[in-house]
Amino acid sequence: MRCVILDDYQDVARTYAAWDSLDGLEVTSVTEHLGPDALVEALDGVEIVVAMRERTPFPAAILERLPNLRLLVTTGMRNASIDLVAAERLGVTVCGTPSSPHPPVELTWALIHALTRHIVTEASGVAWQRTVGSDLNGRTLGLLGLGKIGTRVAAVGQAFGMDVIAWSPHLTPERAEPAGVRAVDRATLFETSDILSLHLVLSEATRHIVGPADLASMKPTAYLVNTSRAGLVDTEALVAHLGSGTIAGAGLDVYDVEPLPADDVLRHLPNVVATPHLGYVTEDNYRRFYGGAVEDIAVWLVGDPIRRLAPKSD
Repeated sequence: MRCVILDDYQDVARTYAAWDSLDGLEVTSVTEHLGPDALVEALDGVEIVVAMRERTPFPAAILERLPNLRLLVTTGMRNASIDLVAAERLGVTVCGTPSSPHPPVELTWALIHALTRHIVTEASGVAWQRTVGSDLNGRTLGLLGLGKIGTRVAAVGQAFGMDVIAWSPHLTPERAEPAGVRAVDRATLFETSDILSLHLVLSEATRHIVGPADLASMKPTAYLVNTSRAGLVDTEALVAHLGSGTIAGAGLDVYDVEPLPADDVLRHLPNVVATPHLGYVTEDNYRRFYGGAVEDIAVWLVGDPIRRLAPKSD
């Protein structure tokens, strides 16, 4: 029986879990991203696939071309790029793995510091300072979303002496209060935040939830940070506001097209700090991902699958 690990760009997946504990299983990694036809060719005859987050989509059209596929493991417990209805129809079991909220929280703050203290500019010269950084203490941190990640980002902001506010479509003061966060209305979030950090799940309801009018209402000294999903923001509008200087800058880890094309304007705007979707990429998280994948496979092989992802019932 064969198992293929997809999108293992650093070629490290097999070092973060005990794959050799899966007796009789041939495990290989793919270190390049594959398009649809190349994917189908690479998975010809393969029974088990481990997918990295939402890097490689598995719509019905792809699943139908993989007649031997029986188990699809995705890292994490949510993957919008897998057609769970089609997988169930085709007899493919889909399972998730443990993951940690801490890595994206830490990267969020790395981007905030890089923006406010002009780390990229200053590190490139290592001469006497050329810029004047912005303080965090006493400033307002605005959170679009106050779930597991947003709550942790809030705690760090509070440690820096920031006033932390939040809004999301279903956030109430009662839910925000235990985190020491003030729930505000949408307009207040955009108008008063010095740092606006996005922490929502992307869905049809939240796609482009940050639009041109929202960006136009932000302070010219404000920064936007997105380590969640690019689709939450109208990218065209964001580029326009960054280019005109109507907001101070952005820290981005997610993009509409990944990897970000070489000629994309976001690579070249001086007020953008861009990282290549590093939010989840840490040693401990890889151990959770791949260790969980090995566990998923082991119990599936004996007929007792865990952490199954099933289509939502109507």
